[in-house]
Amino acid sequence: MFDRSFFQTKLGLASLASTSAMVLFVALTTQMQFAPHMAATTSTAIVELA
Repeated sequence: MFDRSFFQTKLGLASLASTSAMVLFVALTTQMQFAPHMAATTSTAIVELA
């Protein structure tokens, strides 16, 4: 089913582009490492009004 003639069609090229985009997305998101407790903190001073 997936032979050279399939990948020369517009549908085949779109499937290659979609698959490569998904692989790139997974590769980039697995490299992002941030601490969840640091995501909620801000670097600005917090003032409490009474």
